[in-house]
Amino acid sequence: MFKGPIALGTLRTSAVLGGRLVVQAGTLLLVARMLGPEQFGAFAGVAALAVMLGALSTFGTHLVLLGALSKDPARRAQVLPYALPTTLLCGGALLIVFVLICTQLLHASGVGWGVLLALGVAEMLLIPLSALVVMEVLAAEHTARSQLLQTLPLALRLVAAALVAWLAPADPLTVYGYGYCVATAIGFLLVLGCLPRRWPQLRLWRRPSGPELREAASYAALNITATVPAELDKTLSIRLLPLPAAGLYAAGARVVGAVTLPVVALMLSALPRLFREGQDQPQRTARLLRWIFGATAIYGVGLAVALWWCAPLFAWLLGEKYQGVEEVIRWLCLAVPGMTLRIAAGNALMALSKPWMRVRFEVAGLVVLSVAAILLTTYWGMRGMALALACSEWAMALLGGWVVLRVQRGVSHKDSRSVLP
Repeated sequence: MFKGPIALGTLRTSAVLGGRLVVQAGTLLLVARMLGPEQFGAFAGVAALAVMLGALSTFGTHLVLLGALSKDPARRAQVLPYALPTTLLCGGALLIVFVLICTQLLHASGVGWGVLLALGVAEMLLIPLSALVVMEVLAAEHTARSQLLQTLPLALRLVAAALVAWLAPADPLTVYGYGYCVATAIGFLLVLGCLPRRWPQLRLWRRPSGPELREAASYAALNITATVPAELDKTLSIRLLPLPAAGLYAAGARVVGAVTLPVVALMLSALPRLFREGQDQPQRTARLLRWIFGATAIYGVGLAVALWWCAPLFAWLLGEKYQGVEEVIRWLCLAVPGMTLRIAAGNALMALSKPWMRVRFEVAGLVVLSVAAILLTTYWGMRGMALALACSEWAMALLGGWVVLRVQRGVSHKDSRSVLP
């Protein structure tokens, strides 16, 4: 049953992501207990915005690199010389945008500009540069290793959180904000040192051509719409809810998001094969997609049931200050199966070279999330935010699954016509 390369790759990657889950859970518990609901809500909201904007920093060049190297490793010398300067320039511009948004629109969060700058540098410059290394390793089908490298900065952030919790400074949010950036910088240097070949020298860097820029732009749109559904709700919550309530919601949402990692492992293991076979071998791709969506659906339902029963455990772990988070987690269980199917559909469309179709269905889901959040939080507060997320995730799952089915049928029909005498 588990002898295929994707199944074995999924198991290995799931083991690595299991370690990542432990790291994320440990960081969540330490930071949430250390800051309390009000400060944690503010931190989670601005950090989510940093992650969303950081998804645009590479301008899609990391996914271009993944697709190119999956087909021909020699194309490394063609993509990296423009991917590196693009990431630095785009990330620097987004850093300015991030600080302006936080100081002008999210000033109620009370997070200082120094912390904002530290978070921005980490998420808009250091993490995107690390992503180029991770994609290079993933393209070689070393999926578990690539996820180890991606987890390294997160593990160092856990160490930073533990140190701040142990030192118990008067202003833990500021100290942890700076530690967050330092840990990410150390992680980036360690990740970079794992590359078998150095990056191209500065004199070889160049601007992307028009076709290269257009290809990257499609992946940039894809990457940001793939990231925003998992983060936008935390940023919306600090605008629509009181900060303590936003903190409770953010804690519950982070718990739910973390436990979907096995679906991420499954898709990461399948991506190189989907990139290679998606257009040329439709029958094999159709079988693979049926297997992926079946496994994803079963896991999503099972996970929702398990989370429902384990919700009191998370409330106990987070502490007395987080009374009510158990109810938030249980309402968020409604979103879990839709969330896992949305992840599968989005990655499938990316590998089938239909990035703009993925962008469309995810943008539709973001509109649903924004409108539903504004309407439902007015009447039901935190529960309304959870229901808004569930509406958004299921809308994206159903629309994304329908689009994948249409694309696959179109490819199969084209293939069947090509073999007719």
